[in-house]
Amino acid sequence: MGLDFGGLNAWLIWIVPFIAALIIPAVGKGSKKATGYVAVGLSLASALFAASLLPGALEAHEVHEQISWISSIGLKAGVLADPLAVIMANVVGWISFLIMVYSTGYMKGDKDIVRFWFWMLFFIGSMQLIVLSDNLLQLFFGWEGVGLASYALIGFWYRDKAQHHVGREGYTALGLMEYYSPTHAGMKAFIMTKVGDVMMLAGMFLIFAFAGTFGFKELVGETTWATSMAAEGLLIPAAVLLFGGAIGKSAQFPLNEWLLEAMTGPTAVSALIHAATMVKAGVFLVARLGPLFFALGAAGILADQFFEIIAWVGAITAILLATQGMVNTEIKKVLAYSTGSQIGYMMMALGIAGLSEQFVDGYTAGFFHLISHAMFKASLFMAAGSLLHVVGSRFMTDMGGLRKQMRKTYAFMWAAGLALMGAPFITTGFWSKDAIFAAVYESGNTWALPIFIIAVLTAVITAFYTTRMIGMVFFGKNSKHIEKMESEGHHIHEAPKSMWIPYGILAVLTIGIGIIGLSAEEGIHELFTEYLAESFGIHSIEHGVEESMLPGFLAGLNPIALGSSLIAFAVGFGLGYIFYIGRWVDPVKFINSNLFFYSLHKVILNRWYLNAMIYWVFVVAPLWFARGIWRYFERTAIDIGMNVGLERAVAWSAKVVQGTQTGVAQSYLYVFGAGLLFVVLILLI
Repeated sequence: MGLDFGGLNAWLIWIVPFIAALIIPAVGKGSKKATGYVAVGLSLASALFAASLLPGALEAHEVHEQISWISSIGLKAGVLADPLAVIMANVVGWISFLIMVYSTGYMKGDKDIVRFWFWMLFFIGSMQLIVLSDNLLQLFFGWEGVGLASYALIGFWYRDKAQHHVGREGYTALGLMEYYSPTHAGMKAFIMTKVGDVMMLAGMFLIFAFAGTFGFKELVGETTWATSMAAEGLLIPAAVLLFGGAIGKSAQFPLNEWLLEAMTGPTAVSALIHAATMVKAGVFLVARLGPLFFALGAAGILADQFFEIIAWVGAITAILLATQGMVNTEIKKVLAYSTGSQIGYMMMALGIAGLSEQFVDGYTAGFFHLISHAMFKASLFMAAGSLLHVVGSRFMTDMGGLRKQMRKTYAFMWAAGLALMGAPFITTGFWSKDAIFAAVYESGNTWALPIFIIAVLTAVITAFYTTRMIGMVFFGKNSKHIEKMESEGHHIHEAPKSMWIPYGILAVLTIGIGIIGLSAEEGIHELFTEYLAESFGIHSIEHGVEESMLPGFLAGLNPIALGSSLIAFAVGFGLGYIFYIGRWVDPVKFINSNLFFYSLHKVILNRWYLNAMIYWVFVVAPLWFARGIWRYFERTAIDIGMNVGLERAVAWSAKVVQGTQTGVAQSYLYVFGAGLLFVVLILLI
């Protein structure tokens, strides 16, 4: 291939995890313990290959290598390691590596550990293939790879024991049970994401039909295909279909309901899906394609509807899932709701970028929040896994008062939780959310104000449910469940080092980077400004410097966005403290004291009935219809009408034919002569 150092490393980033996945079963034949060393070591190697490309990427250099693939139609396989891909590859690589280290402790003693390592490595390789592919078709192979791996890992404990279910046994919504097994949850994730995958595939081939290529560089370099599609009225539909794939993979409204049931998998899987891989794939796809469609819009080819859809899908998802995090008592589900909501923020920012003249602001804000969220959410999930590991329950009501027994986990969850809440000035979450608020507010779009209000309200709710989670887990008295455990001799203790060190590193990073967060955000902004200008011809608009009323180190910030961030954190944290840390007001009594709050709580607890309605429309009703066809058509028309009726008709015909078979030769000659005479008469006429 004639690859240089950078090109070879770009290929190896995604090839090495696949190689590791292939050799893991062979290693497992000799020693299951050794599989952990191989998995961790080769995931580290992949991360190091990604890190080797960072110096060039930070100088806005890119590596683009191709090899022949499907020569009959001129398709090539390739890697595109531009600044966007390299930063994303490092986020995926290093967080995945820490999760793999964590898994050595969390999955210790599991008899299916070889299968676990295989699918985790396959997951990482598939995600890196998405990130580094230089064309849509190759990307789609990675896209389906993460879907397959998620199915296998969400349903990892396929024996469906009660401790691996999600939901509360016996709980129903609209008459349907909301208590799911691992196998059910894995199938649900697979099917729901496939809806988006089919849309994405349709969008890909629509574009290929006009452009004759799947390559990102080729689509940017020659845009006559877009003009032709726009003339046919197909460009926006193709773009929206591609976004459908992102909706499915990133669990955005209305394909968000699979994400909650994904909690049936091991917590390490939850951390991988929610922080580094699957749900971030959709955001990355929008980040990869967004500049292309914005550049087309600047040329008058594409209208704003595409970006409006992205922004509103993100906004609706952000508020919808945040509200559900306020009331759920399963700790992993709260974090899952939070993930979908925060992904909504990212989509909101990328959508609003396309509705603003200053595209780079929203683009940078969305991607910066992706990086920030990957760190603190991976930390929170792994910490939650430690709690489950020690307490033996997924319900926060079975925890309480754990801050003395699990001091390290307590401190790290506060650090990561503050980042999720957007604690001012010291967390990455504050700076990335503030950047999103500013991008939305300054966009000047018609929809800027309502989306801005939704963003701020979501931030209030986020701070509330995060404080609620920490308060229920670490404050108050020990639950009856913990008291029973201790009475039976099960001592509550801190998680082992192999578990707390990985999420401790990420928690510390959220604070460490948060302290220099404004500089970090500015650095990413400058990098993407250069990247967008060179790769897509999208130039940043220089504005005159206005005198700011803010202090010197905050002078570059939007005061409305900054004030909103501070107020949102103060209100959400304050309410959470009153109810769940200070315990000044009993939340149960407060909810039950008012019919409005009681009804609203029930609706939100039932997931706004969206999940139940999806089951009624797409599962229960089709099954009822199919059973009706079986009962009234197959059993009546086919089994009775066709089988019995046809059987009798054939039997009667057989008897008629049998009656003609006399065995007398003269009779046969007579019939033959009559038939011959009949034919002659017809010919004469």
